[in-house]
Parts: sequence; structure tokens; C-alpha cells
Amino acid sequence: MTVVLVHGNPETAAVWDLLVPQLVALGVDEPVRLSPPGFGAPVPPGFTATVDGYRDWLVAELEAIGEPVHLVGHDWGGGHVVNVAMTRPDLLRSWCSDIIGVFDPDYVWHDLAQAWQQPGVGDQAVAAMGSAPVEVRATQLAKRGMGSAVAERVAAGFDTAMGECILALYRDAAQPAMAQLGAGLEAAAARPGLAILASDDHMVGTDGQRRRCAARAGARVEVLDGLGHWWMAEDPERGAEVLAAFWRSL
Repeated sequence: MTVVLVHGNPETAAVWDLLVPQLVALGVDEPVRLSPPGFGAPVPPGFTATVDGYRDWLVAELEAIGEPVHLVGHDWGGGHVVNVAMTRPDLLRSWCSDIIGVFDPDYVWHDLAQAWQQPGVGDQAVAAMGSAPVEVRATQLAKRGMGSAVAERVAAGFDTAMGECILALYRDAAQPAMAQLGAGLEAAAARPGLAILASDDHMVGTDGQRRRCAARAGARVEVLDGLGHWWMAEDPERGAEVLAAFWRSL
């Protein structure tokens, strides 16, 4: 089976570095890691860093693979995954997202996202991120749960293109955009879905919002108790076991 991993913001594919060996140890073929434009990958000419732009990018990447895949998304990667599940289920064997709660009509973006969405304030915040030494960015990510080894690799990937894409994507996704997109969640039930609920992740909606969205999308819910936003780096063994068990059940 082909497994495809898609990461989010402000990340690179290194965020999966600890999870992938655990998946392979469980008999999963080496996953394909796709880096969204601006997030560890070049931004193609004419690309628009919008919600629809990233959905179309992911659709094109999956079409190039040429077979239905098990698609896993983290952070904004999880948003792109759900967007594909709602619009192109033919490309999927299954899907998994850890931010399905952002599609709830009552979801409120976290404080940092709201800052990025404000002209001026957001530009200053991104500029501060870019001007900080890599070591400082890595320390901040590690303190938020990523773990120092992975955080150092991810922090090194921040550049001007990533900053520009952060601002464009979050501003395009300002409410009510995500609530309107979430109106079509039922379409994601066309393929088996898994909603990962890391109990200590407070950026992607309340427990109720995540469970409501999962139910509407026909997705199975798996709680990772005690883990936060970067569950794949905090406890990669448990994360791999949850994913492999889901795929085996299909």
C-alpha cells in the first residue's frame, strides 16, 4: 500500500522523521512525504498559497502517483487532506487528519493564526520569525512539544517563501471561510477516514468540535491521550501503531 504524508506550518517534511521508522518497523512501506509549496518545497510560478491552491496542488501530486493512497495530514496538511477527501475521494484508499475540528462552524482560530491574519501585525510577526536565529526558532518549537531533534531540522527550513505562504494561506482561511468549506464535510465519508484527537492539542478546536466534524465526515476517532500538536514527534511509536491499526482494519 502507498502511504502519503503531508505536513503543515511552519514545518518541513522533517516533522515525520521519528514516525516513519516506526511505520516501517510495523511493515508499512516507506511513506511518500509531500511538502506543500513554501513549506520545504519551492513555490511554482503562478502558484497561489490559498486553501484551494493547496488542495489543487495535492490533487495534482496524487494524480501523478497514479493509484489510490492512504493519505495522512498533520496541521495544515490535515486541512488539505480533508479538502481532497471532500472533492476527490477517487484518489484515496483512506484519509487521516489531526485538525478536522477547524471545519466546525464554531471554530475560532488560535491567537497566533489571528495575528497572521491581520495586515501589519501578521507581517511583523512573520518577519520576527524570519529574523530569529535558527537556534531560537528550534527552542521555541521544542518548548511547544516538537522535541529538540526534530525541531532543529524543521526550524532550519524557515525562509522568506514560507513566511509569505503563511500569511497568504491564513488570510485566505480567515472565518467564515473554513466554516463555509466545512459545510461539505459529509462528502468525505466516501472513503474511510480517521480523525486523530491529540488531547493536549489546543489549536485545532475543542473536543466537541473535533468529534462533531469527525462524525459528519464518517471518520473513526482515535484519541492520543496526553499528546499535543506534534504527537508524531512526542510519541512516534504510539502514532505509528494507531495509523497501522487503522489501515489493517480496512
